[in-house]
Amino acid sequence: METDRLVIPGSKSITNRALLLAAAAKGTSVLVRPLVSADTSAFKTAIQALGANVSADGDNWVVEGLGQAPHLDADIWCEDAGTVARFLPPFVAAGQGKFTVDGSEQLRRRPLRPLVDGIRHLGARVSSEQLPLTIEASGLAGGEYEIEAHQSSQFASGLIMAAPYARQGLRVRIPNPVSQPYLTMTLRMMRDFGLETSTDGATVSVPPGRYTARRYEIEPDASTASYFAAASAVSGRSFEFQGLGTDSIQGDTSFFNVLGRLGAEVHWAPNSVTISGPERLNGDIEVDMGEISDTFMTLAAIAPLADGPITITNIGHARLKESDRISAMETNLRTLGVQTDVGHDWMRIYPSTPHGGRVNCHRDHRIAMAFSILGLRVDGITLDDPQCVGKTFPGFFDYLGRLFPEKALTLPG
Repeated sequence: METDRLVIPGSKSITNRALLLAAAAKGTSVLVRPLVSADTSAFKTAIQALGANVSADGDNWVVEGLGQAPHLDADIWCEDAGTVARFLPPFVAAGQGKFTVDGSEQLRRRPLRPLVDGIRHLGARVSSEQLPLTIEASGLAGGEYEIEAHQSSQFASGLIMAAPYARQGLRVRIPNPVSQPYLTMTLRMMRDFGLETSTDGATVSVPPGRYTARRYEIEPDASTASYFAAASAVSGRSFEFQGLGTDSIQGDTSFFNVLGRLGAEVHWAPNSVTISGPERLNGDIEVDMGEISDTFMTLAAIAPLADGPITITNIGHARLKESDRISAMETNLRTLGVQTDVGHDWMRIYPSTPHGGRVNCHRDHRIAMAFSILGLRVDGITLDDPQCVGKTFPGFFDYLGRLFPEKALTLPG
C-alpha cells in the first residue's frame, strides 16, 4: 500500500505556551513553524498588548521577551481563545498594573472561577469570576495553593507558568486534574525555557526565577492530525504523520493507538507515526478518553461505521468547551440517523447507516472537522459554519480536498 506523508500545521497548545514563555523570558526567542490560526493570532496580539514584540521571519515568529511579568496598563481581547483567558490573567497578576480581559460571548460562558480564586488568593484584585475581568496587579506573593483542575487543566497550567515571577515561587497542589498530558506538556516546556520544576505526587513546586530565551521548534498538532488519522481509518489509505512519533510531547498522539483498537495498523518511530486503515472498523470497545478529550469527537463521528457499539467514557469536562460537546455530538449524530446513548460523562454510538444532513457546528471547530471525516463515507453531509475551523486550522478543507479530491466540493456545505 502506498503511504502519503503528511505534514500537519503546528500545535495550538504548544504555540500558545511558547508565546507566553518567550514573552516572559529575557532575550529574543525564535518560534519555529508556529501555528497561524485565529487562536494563536489572538494570543500573539494579546502578548503584544503586554509589551512583548512579535515579528514574522518567514515561517517563524521572533519574540522579544519582557524578562519579567508585565508592568503597564493594558486591555487584552481573547477572541474565542480559552488559552488566552486562562494563561494570561496569572501572568499579568504577577506584574504591576491594571488589566482588562475580555472575549467573545462564547468565551464569556466558559468557566474561570478556579483560576480567579487562585490569583486572588495570591494577591491580585480581580473584579469578577467570569469574563470580562479587571485585574489590579501588584505582584503575586506565592507560597502554597491548591487549585481545582477537574474542569480544565488550563487553570493549573496558567498558574504554574506565572509562578516563577511570584515573590516566593509557588507550590501548587493539583488533585485529580483532567487532561494530565497537557500539564505534563506545560512542565516540559517550562524546563525547555530554562526553569526547573519539581513534582511530588499531586504537588508541583516552581521556584522564583526567570525564563531563558531560545529557539523552539513547534511540533505538528496531534489533535488536528486525529482527523486525518481517522480519514485513513475510514478510507483504507495509509498516512505517515511527520513530527508526531514517540518523542512527541503531546498526549493526543494516544489517539493513534485508539484507532489501532479499531483495526488500523499503527507503526511508531521516534519522529513519525504511520496509520493504515483496515477493511472494516472493529466495534464492541470502550475507550476512556479523559486524557485526550479533544479527540473524542473524531472517534464519535466515525464510530457509526464500526461493526459494533463504541463507548466513550470520562469526558464530562467536554461539556465546558467551545460548546457542550457531548450534547452537540449526540444531536448531530441523531440528525444523521445514528443511534446513540449518552450520560453526563459518556456516550455510546451504535453501528448505523448514516445519511446526509446539516450539522450544527455550534461555532466549534472540532465538530466541523470531525463530521467532515464522516463525510468521506456519507454523501450529503453539510456544515452550517465551515469557517469555524479557522480557530485552529484555516486551511483544513483545502488540505482535506487535496487528499480526497473527489470529496472536495461536497464537504463544507
